[in-house]
Amino acid sequence: MANARALDKRRKSIKNIKKITRTMELIATARFKKAMERAMAATDYTQRMAKVVSDLAKAGLDVSHPLLEPRETTKKSAMLVLSSNRGLCGGYNGNVLRLATQRYRELGQIGSVSVDAAGKRAISGFKFRDIPVNRGYLNFDDQPKFSEVDPIAQQFLDLFLTGEIDRLDVVYTKFTSISRQVAVVETLLPLGNLVMGDDGKSNPSRDEGTDAQSIYEFVPSAASILEEVVPTSFKVKLFKCFLDAAVSEQIARMVAMKGATENASDMIKTLSRTYNRARQSQITGEIMEVIGGVEALSS
Repeated sequence: MANARALDKRRKSIKNIKKITRTMELIATARFKKAMERAMAATDYTQRMAKVVSDLAKAGLDVSHPLLEPRETTKKSAMLVLSSNRGLCGGYNGNVLRLATQRYRELGQIGSVSVDAAGKRAISGFKFRDIPVNRGYLNFDDQPKFSEVDPIAQQFLDLFLTGEIDRLDVVYTKFTSISRQVAVVETLLPLGNLVMGDDGKSNPSRDEGTDAQSIYEFVPSAASILEEVVPTSFKVKLFKCFLDAAVSEQIARMVAMKGATENASDMIKTLSRTYNRARQSQITGEIMEVIGGVEALSS
């Protein structure tokens, strides 16, 4: 049986680890609540922006925008991967990296692929897989700001408009609910998904059969409004991806630390029982030695 002193030392060590994991769980919970509020607010705004673009596209006017037009061929692709700067968040980073690696290989079969990564885990993961990273971003935390995402979005817009890239895929963890976060790949450029729904069909109008021209009055013109709204829609959508990734990271860390805390509690209980048995055996042995010594002296 293990030494009682060694068991007690190990038990104290696990108790200290439990305090750390419990503290990290509480911190992640607080950050998650703030991040979720921002993500939910951005969801409503993103959906409304997509609705406006959809209505403008269905207004019956001869308007178009280069960001909405699909490319005939996709020879040059860009991929943006959103991960975390820190670990201890379960399979959050692993799921994103596996999906990103799969999409990288798929795109590599039809043309060249340029990879950008946000987060230390994605950068180090691609380095381990010998996948070159064009640009890396380490300045994002649990509360990304639109002012930080805007330059990145504008950079991709310029690359797409000048023909340097034909599509942009974003790999991130989508926040659906507190109990469901899924690693996904979304094609943000061209912006066909802003006019088309997730099922590939046009988004319905506010009321079936309602003409978009009767909903909106275009001043000065629908074309000029589309010129402003479409790039903004892309930027807002990309910002929403960063917000989803942030809240999903905090949920993953919260769950991981909760599991670690519970496992530490179970280990402490097991070690306590083992320690009590070892201590009881040690005390019994000492008593037997004392009795044996007394009998030897009395004989």
